[in-house]
Amino acid sequence: MDLREQLSIPAEIALHPTDMEEVRDKKESDSFTMLHTLWILTGTTASDKTDIGFHTAQAIQGEIISADSMLIYRGMDIGTAKPSQEMRKSIFHHLIDIVDPWESYSVGKYVEDAEEVICTLHKKKKHFIIVGGSPLYIKGIREGIFRSPEADWKVREELEALAKEKGNLYVHGILEKIDPVTAGKLHPNNLRRIIRAIEVYKKTGKQMSQLQELYGKKKKNCKIVCITREREELYRRINKRVETMFEKGLVDEVQSLIDNPHGLSRQAEQALGYKEVVRYLKGKCTVDEAKEMLKANTRRFSKRQMTWFRSFSNILWLEVKEDERPEAVSERVLLAFQRNI
Repeated sequence: MDLREQLSIPAEIALHPTDMEEVRDKKESDSFTMLHTLWILTGTTASDKTDIGFHTAQAIQGEIISADSMLIYRGMDIGTAKPSQEMRKSIFHHLIDIVDPWESYSVGKYVEDAEEVICTLHKKKKHFIIVGGSPLYIKGIREGIFRSPEADWKVREELEALAKEKGNLYVHGILEKIDPVTAGKLHPNNLRRIIRAIEVYKKTGKQMSQLQELYGKKKKNCKIVCITREREELYRRINKRVETMFEKGLVDEVQSLIDNPHGLSRQAEQALGYKEVVRYLKGKCTVDEAKEMLKANTRRFSKRQMTWFRSFSNILWLEVKEDERPEAVSERVLLAFQRNI
């Protein structure tokens, strides 16, 4: 029996009364965000958004909420290019170092945590900006997200094996049968999201499209400023950043993480800088090959980030020149936030 049969797809999938109660309860907690405009500063990796965001927060005498999926992990400092301790003492940064690297963490949990911080800061009448380059985190803050179930790696591995055996179209066909709305939005080659949608249905008995509609009806009022740089300059910055990480002791950092009896979660192990060094430590490549691999993977990641950012509406692109200092750029960022975009 394959997964298509195991799912025993019903003719109609209804939302339970308890789901509607959650929505009613959620309306009150969400209402605060509808009355305020959230300022979000984003950009690709190595675009210098961390320093620019720091100076912007200084200018408004505010705090920073991180929107970076890797800064959440304690002990993963060098490879994630975390803000320095000096920066974090000067400006309070939220949602950094909140889970251990062997623990799992989801976009849904991030949105829940971020909304709690936003609500608290609003109540205290404190200024803040959201800074980070994880598109799903930004999308989740802006549009809301359903409380998705934890990853089921067994289901994922089954579906990945099925895709290898019968092709992506076959797995896309499974999703089309259980959730035609989500299937219609996903290209058959977008296997990761296809698998996630099937996994959610298998664990909850509900279509992802229905869950997204249920929890994401109200978009929050946001202004998004995206830092951009010329491609060649960005690539030079990426190369320099990788070299600096290795000079600061990235290999030792990764070694200490994998030596921990708890190990690394699948999410943490796949982080840029960590998966490449793990390959080196396992003897699968030289240290120079690990560096070049990380540079190439980071370039590819920056392209994916830009694809995501282009999909956001009402985003202001702010091109930064090579010789511009973060302090000067932060002034332009602040002006962008203060005007209508």
